[in-house]
Amino acid sequence: MGEQSDIEMKHAVERLTQELERLNTHRFVRIHSSMWRLLGFQLMRGLAFGLGSVLGASLLVSMVVWWASQIEFIPVIGDWASQIVQEIQSRR
Repeated sequence: MGEQSDIEMKHAVERLTQELERLNTHRFVRIHSSMWRLLGFQLMRGLAFGLGSVLGASLLVSMVVWWASQIEFIPVIGDWASQIVQEIQSRR
């Protein structure tokens, strides 16, 4: 029984070693192994997040303003939204 468990232990250690080697070559670990790569990755990630946030907010606000300008049965909101639409169009 002792010899069998030694063999199983050796196989387990070999599998663990192979798994560690595979993880060390993973892209995530390679990116984070260098400070400059990590900074570059985080910079690109931040730029993409910022651009996506600005574009998404712009699209959402323009849709809400357009929708509000279509409401003419509420004079205050309709007039206000129409003025915003006219201001945006005059600046183009």
